[in-house]
Formats: sequence, C-alpha cells, structure tokens
Amino acid sequence: MSAPALPTKKTPGWEFTDLEGLDDAGFTPAQPGEADARKKAIAPLTVPEGSVELIQVDGGCLDGSVATTGDTPAEPTVCSLEAAREAWPELIGERLGTLVDSEDPFVARNDENWRGGAFVYVPKGKRLEGTVGLEAIQSSRESALSYRTLIILEEAAQAEIWEQWLTAEGLESTIFNTVTEIFVGPAANLRYVNAQNLTESGWVFASQRAEVEREGSLDWVSLGFGGGGGKVRMDTRLAGQGSDARVTGAYAGNGSQHLDFDTTQVHGAPSTTSDLAFRGVLADTATSVWRGMIQVEPGAQQTDAFQESRNLLLSREAHADAIPGLEIEADDVRCTHAAAVAQLDPEQLYYLRSRGLPEEGARKVVIEGFLESLVERLTEGPVREQVSDALENRLGEILA
Repeated sequence: MSAPALPTKKTPGWEFTDLEGLDDAGFTPAQPGEADARKKAIAPLTVPEGSVELIQVDGGCLDGSVATTGDTPAEPTVCSLEAAREAWPELIGERLGTLVDSEDPFVARNDENWRGGAFVYVPKGKRLEGTVGLEAIQSSRESALSYRTLIILEEAAQAEIWEQWLTAEGLESTIFNTVTEIFVGPAANLRYVNAQNLTESGWVFASQRAEVEREGSLDWVSLGFGGGGGKVRMDTRLAGQGSDARVTGAYAGNGSQHLDFDTTQVHGAPSTTSDLAFRGVLADTATSVWRGMIQVEPGAQQTDAFQESRNLLLSREAHADAIPGLEIEADDVRCTHAAAVAQLDPEQLYYLRSRGLPEEGARKVVIEGFLESLVERLTEGPVREQVSDALENRLGEILA
C-alpha cells in the first residue's frame, strides 16, 4: 500500500511550510550504522553520569536487547522497540500507534519503515532510577531515517527521559521522520526532555503525542536547533481528572532555516491544567512558524490552560509567525494565550553600549535575557543547567 501524498500549502496546517522541494522517493531508507558515528554528532545535552543509555545509529540500535521475560516487564525497562515487540507483543500491540494519526502522511511512512526504535517502560509504583538517555543519530547521506519511541509509565510510576535527535557533522540532504508516543498513567510523573541538532540542510518531521491520565503529571522540554524544513507536532492530551502538563520549548535558527512547531493542548477531563511557553530566536534569513491550539472538550470544566510564543528577530530579513488559538466547549474554564514577534530593542542596546559593552556583547546580553525567563521555568538541577548551556552554545553559533 502506498503512503498518502505529501501535504501542500493548501493542506490545513501547512500554509506556512512549503514541501515543494521535497522528493522523498529520492532518499534511501537508513540501514543500521556504525558506532563511530556517535563521535561525529554534537549533542546539545550531556546526560548525567550513570544514566541508562540507548543509542540508535541510522536504522539500528547499537545495543537494545531484552534480558527479561513475561507478559510485561516486571522492572523498569529500557530497550529497542523492535526487541520489545518480540518480547511483549501484546503490550506493544495494545499501545503502539494508538495515539497518533495513522493516516497522516509522515506517520504512515514511519509505520512502514521504522527500525530499531526506543522503548521505555516503568511498571506500577516503580521509579526508574537516574536518567534515561536516548539518542538517534543519522550518519548516512541522502537517507531517510524513520525513528520510533514508545514510553509507558503505569500508575504511580516515575521517570526522567532525555531524548536527542542528531546528525553526524558534515552530513547534508537527509530526512528524519520520527513518531513519539507517551503514556503517563494515573498519578504517574514523567519529565521528558527532547533536543534536536539535525543538519540545517535536511528535513525533519516529528509527530509527538502524550496522554496523561488522572492526577498524572508531564513536564515536557523541547529544543529545536537543526533542520532546514519540515514540521514538529507536539500534542498533549489531559485525559484524566486532575492531570497536569507543563511544556517548555525553545528554537534558534540561522541561515535559511525554516522551523515549524505545531502544538496542541487538549483538555478532555475536569480540573486539568496545562502551561505552554515557547521562545524563538532567528538570525539571517531564517523563518519560523508556531501554531498553538488549546482545545477544551465538553465536560472538561475547571480547565486552566495557558500558552504563549515569543520571538526575537536578530535581522531585518528574519521572519516569524505566531498563531495561538482556542477551541472551548465548556463554560467554567480559564484559558489565555499570548504571542509576540519583535526585533532587538535599540534602546536596550544603546543603554548597554553606553555602559561600556561592545555591540556584540550588548546583543548577547539582550538575547540571553530574553531566554532567561524560559530557563527559569525549569526546576533547578541538571535539566536547567544543560538547557541553559545548550542555548548559550547555540547563540554562540548564531552570533559568530
């Protein structure tokens, strides 16, 4: 069966992202790669020492075997998704593909072509000690890598997962197509940090969806530095009463990059809370679009939802579109949104320069201040430190 046709600028949601130059038939599905590729990829985040790591290079995991048996894992488990499907076919069959739209053209292509993949499972009442570090590295020229992640936290489970999508240095002309499904069970708690540093001349398509059950909590952090075109979808569904989601995102582009983020916060139960904030920094002729939607379903009373997108343009040629939206079908809610696009403030620059800072130093101070409020949303500790360092390093590249 052939995959659905690619969207055009007339397809709803794709008005700002042009795929006319994409010929996906000209890319070869990625085959398992070599471990040396890891040395050629620059990861924005450094996972804490002692973390459980699972690394995939191109179309295969370096080591994702399964050591346990039974109907479901008895202990917290990190392994390749392929191995998990063989070991626990019923568990994987019940969850895999149930959160995403199989008719989406990129999900359909992923369904057909994914290999390796990442699987994280935490049983009821268990805590996954330390941090899980997942990496997907693309190292083959003119390849299409279909990568898949499935995360399941059962009732009252806890975990912290850092996932990074990377490209080997010097690689061009690639497609990275990924699908992420996250299940946060009742009273479970997950921190999920996702950073991508893919080639700026490649395509990135991501379909990420999380579902949070009763009294569950999700803290989702996203960094987007690479990719020359494509779209990243981040959907959160608050399916159980009292569930909560906090989403913090940042992107930074230069050259002719086009960054597209599409976020959705769906409130499907009473007394749910969501808080989403994105910041974008664009230089040269880079462009971005952020489209956010808060959906409140009938019966989801006492919803408390917030979303904002703020963008800072470092050149006259850079451009950003920020499009918030609300769809509310309940009458006892509090839903707010904000969006802004601005150039560097010349008065701020003048003030800093009058205090002795050189022009580039003044620009850096203003940009860092713009991003600081985003970093402060994160809990003190390794995540905040690593995100702060990653943003500083990326700014160094943009301002060089």
